[in-house]
Amino acid sequence: MASRASVLLYNFQEKKRVDKVKFVFVLMGIRIKTVEKADYLKPLGELAGEEDIEPVDSCFEGEGFEDEMLVLNHFTESQMNYMLAYLRKEKIQIPLKAVLTPTNRHWNSLELYAEIKKEHEQMAGR
Repeated sequence: MASRASVLLYNFQEKKRVDKVKFVFVLMGIRIKTVEKADYLKPLGELAGEEDIEPVDSCFEGEGFEDEMLVLNHFTESQMNYMLAYLRKEKIQIPLKAVLTPTNRHWNSLELYAEIKKEHEQMAGR
């Protein structure tokens, strides 16, 4: 059985923006999980509901990060295109987006954030 698509949301604060972002995922039947700072040390695969990931029972108590971030899991190409078109149409920019991979599914949120933040800055030519 194929796993159902899911999305992890980080640091979406403004209600109108959160509602717009969640709307597209609800419309598409995508499972949504808002990740709290306390869960930043858990493996991304665990947060995304992957069953073969060893759970981590530690609670993050640091500063974390403030940037909005999306982590997409089990999206088809058409789901990805639909979501990106919707976000563009609604003029919602979320620079930090990642897809759950066999490599990063074992990372925690802080490790992924550091990696995609670095990649984003390199692509922006900073």
